Amino acid sequence: MIFRLLPRSAKALLGIRVLNQIGAFAFSFLAVLAGPRLVTAVLTVFGATALVSRWAGGVLLDRAAPRTLVVLGLGATGLALLALAAARTPWQVLTAVAATGLAFEIYEPATSELLARVTEGQDRQDAYALLGMALAAAGAVSGLLAAVLLPFGVRPLLVADAVTCLAAAAVARTCLPRGSVPTRMTVRWRPPRRLVRLTAGATAYAFGYLAILMFTPFVLLQRGAPAWLPGLTLAAAALLAPMARRPLSGHPRPALLASGVFALAMAVTPSVPLTVAAYVAWAMAGSALLGYWPALAAEDAPPLDRPRWFAFLGLSWGVAQPVVPVVVGAAGALTGRTAAASLAAAVAFAAAAW
Repeated sequence: MIFRLLPRSAKALLGIRVLNQIGAFAFSFLAVLAGPRLVTAVLTVFGATALVSRWAGGVLLDRAAPRTLVVLGLGATGLALLALAAARTPWQVLTAVAATGLAFEIYEPATSELLARVTEGQDRQDAYALLGMALAAAGAVSGLLAAVLLPFGVRPLLVADAVTCLAAAAVARTCLPRGSVPTRMTVRWRPPRRLVRLTAGATAYAFGYLAILMFTPFVLLQRGAPAWLPGLTLAAAALLAPMARRPLSGHPRPALLASGVFALAMAVTPSVPLTVAAYVAWAMAGSALLGYWPALAAEDAPPLDRPRWFAFLGLSWGVAQPVVPVVVGAAGALTGRTAAASLAAAVAFAAAAW
């Protein structure tokens, strides 16, 4: 029902993101590609370059139309993933990972800005939530594809991800409106307190979310799961998560606390089935938070300030990406636990709730 009421450009954007998301499983398997010796370096490099990418995507909105940045980001990500699939030596892998990170987040602020331009009020919040649910549903297909391809290695996953990125870029160039470049502000800009508070909460949430997403496939394989199970787990979680959104919608604190409880459950159990069950429950609890922070930012930001608001809010994910592997790696070294990521995530969700 919500989808039918959206403007045509918003529908096109949702379709493009879904097409891209169908192949967007490579990020979850970077730790598997890197292996135990290279995992911390690979994830840290990816996170640092993605931070630059996210901020650049917001800054470039002052100089380019959103459609241009969506096409640029998706196309560059596809090419970088092909390079990563072909990389063999550690230096080749790190270089390709850096290139992927630099392209990875360029289109995120542009996506938020496009939705904000064509919606308002409750329709705007519904649009951001629908984007999250659509990406989660596409993630179900993505997880099934990963389950089929992972037994052949991680590199086929990278190629499939690259193909969907390039296809989404082509569709974006054809279907999205050209749009306009916003008037560039010349006054010095400082983030208001409201935005700083939003970003702090979003950063804690992003840390917990990424800690689970980055390391769950790795943990499952370390615990003896068959190669097809991580992808199937991601698919099941993505399929079931939207079912919990409506009952929990509008209640971020309970959703965050529940996420922390399920992350803790993933940490304390050595059982593969219980780990899978806790992961699916975590994904369902977190579904209430789909689009929560971007929707608040879109409502509160003055129209000419929105690119900067989205760029600053995007730092939450950009900061979390390089910090997660460092913190998890240090925690794992100290505790000797493969579930250090889940323990760190539980703490982060509790911090976001308060």
